[in-house]
Amino acid sequence: MPDRRQPDSPTDDNPFAAPPEGRPDQPWQPRSGGDGGNGDGPKDSDGQRGPARWDPTDPIQRRARYALLAGMWGFFFGIFEIPSVGLLLGALALYWGITALRGKPAPATATGAPAATGGLDAMGAAARPQRTAAVIGLVMASLAILLAMSSYAVQIAYKDFYVCRDDALTQTAQLQCNTLLPDNLVGNVLKVRQ
Repeated sequence: MPDRRQPDSPTDDNPFAAPPEGRPDQPWQPRSGGDGGNGDGPKDSDGQRGPARWDPTDPIQRRARYALLAGMWGFFFGIFEIPSVGLLLGALALYWGITALRGKPAPATATGAPAATGGLDAMGAAARPQRTAAVIGLVMASLAILLAMSSYAVQIAYKDFYVCRDDALTQTAQLQCNTLLPDNLVGNVLKVRQ
C-alpha cells in the first residue's frame, strides 16, 4: 500500500512530529496559546491568573462537594430502604448545600486588612461547577429526606397491621389482620389474597 502522507500545513500543532525538512531541531518550549496564557493556567481578560476550579482548602467548595455526595448517598439509602442512614445523610447534605450557597468571603483579619476573598461568589465564572454541585446536593437531600420520612410514616400508619401479622400463628389469623388496613391504595396492595 502506498505511503499516504498528508501535505504539510502551517496549522499542524503536533508537538511530537519531526521538524520539516531543512529546519533544525528546536528545544521544547511551552506553547503560547491564543488565550494569552503561558502554560500555567487560565487568564482573566486583564492578564491576571484566574482562580482554580477546585480548591480543596476552601471550605465553601468542600461543602458543595460534600452536599452532592451526601445527598446522592442519602437518596440511594432511601431507595434501598435504610431510612435512618438516608435521613442522616440527607440532613447533612441539606446543611452543607445551604452553607455552600450562602457562603461569604472570610471576615477581615485582626490587623484590619481585608482577608483573601473566598466562597463561591469570589470565584466568578469558575464557581459554576461548585454551585451546580451544591444545588444538586440540595435536591438529592430533599429527596432522601422525603423518602426517609415517607418510610417512617408508612411504618407508623400501618404499625397495628404489621404487629398483628407478625404475631399471627395461623393463616386464618393472618387474614383477619386485613381488617386493620385502611381502604386506600397501600392498604389494597398489602392485603393478602384469600
